[in-house]
Amino acid sequence: MAIQRIVLNEVSYFGPGARTVIPTEVARKGFKKALVVTDKELMKFGVAQKVIDVLVDAKIPYEIYDEIKPNPTVKNVKDGVAAFAKSGADFMIAIGGGSSMDTAKAIGIITNNPEFSDVVSLEGVADTKKASVPIIAVPTTAGTAAEVTINYVITDEASKKKMVCVDPNDIPCLAIVDAEMMSSMPKGLTASTGMDALTHAIEGYITKGAWTISDMFELKAIELIAKHLKKAVEEPNNLEARDGMAVAQYVAGMGFSNVGLGVVHGMAHPLGAFYDIPHGVANALLLPYVMEYNMPAAITKYRDIAVAMGVDVAGLSDEDAAKAAVKVVKELAIAVNIPQKLSTIGVKEEDLQALAASAFNDVCTPGNPRDTSVEEILAIYKSAF
Repeated sequence: MAIQRIVLNEVSYFGPGARTVIPTEVARKGFKKALVVTDKELMKFGVAQKVIDVLVDAKIPYEIYDEIKPNPTVKNVKDGVAAFAKSGADFMIAIGGGSSMDTAKAIGIITNNPEFSDVVSLEGVADTKKASVPIIAVPTTAGTAAEVTINYVITDEASKKKMVCVDPNDIPCLAIVDAEMMSSMPKGLTASTGMDALTHAIEGYITKGAWTISDMFELKAIELIAKHLKKAVEEPNNLEARDGMAVAQYVAGMGFSNVGLGVVHGMAHPLGAFYDIPHGVANALLLPYVMEYNMPAAITKYRDIAVAMGVDVAGLSDEDAAKAAVKVVKELAIAVNIPQKLSTIGVKEEDLQALAASAFNDVCTPGNPRDTSVEEILAIYKSAF
């Protein structure tokens, strides 16, 4: 038996209105001043304000850093490190999707491990010695699960590369999974982040590192997403569906953060780095194509995926059950209006070879259940083109 490790964050609160516990936790931990890490859109539309109001009411001092891009860059991180130092804060509140939380993780790690201040040396598994500055993570999308993972992704614009950083020292000390923070997500973002969560759950379930505890998390996440995603997209104010997706993406994160992912993520990261395509859209589009490719290596697990997605597989062979799993995933993507071809979202055919080379070298790719090659990844890109 191999030795297995699982890393989860210390404390999480769930449910509509959960943000109201922040002052209690801040007092319990003895924190003095917050740097709120978010983006201009969330400030403009009053989403971040829902948390800021809680800080104001509790008389907790704060400053704001909101210079974060959808695919956060090395510059965003360096500017954030400077903003944190200048603010005199002793903790951060990251409000947003993966972008805000990932940036806060990098800021927190570099602040306490300044030898990594170039940012690019954090790629892969960084040997940091000290835990991040404390982070309270408040997700506003139901997708990345960055509030419970040991991963973060930063774009190195100079080399057109998404750097996946893996570090148990970066995990937020507190997660606030509040469906009311997600209620203003537009339909397209609800769909793409929800399909991102489904990609995490499916890849985490079939990855080479999967084991008993991660399997438990991922299957439950798949089941919850199948139940709640379509309704969350179609009925934006349905708090039950929002909360179901909020919990689902968190549960998926508890699994994949500890066991890794696969080629869907390996192929999605270059699309974000080359074209700034939103990560959830890239994952959602690629997922059925990669599932077809991976089928021979994970056929019995595909039966479990089909069942978790609500398919009756009684009487079906493993192969037919596996095909049903791919079909139901594709049907869900179509139902929530995910683009089906790379050519429709700005990808250029002449870039496919370079994308394939980048995907092959991505840190997520070795976790794929089926060993792959640049040529095979290129073939998947072509089928999705």
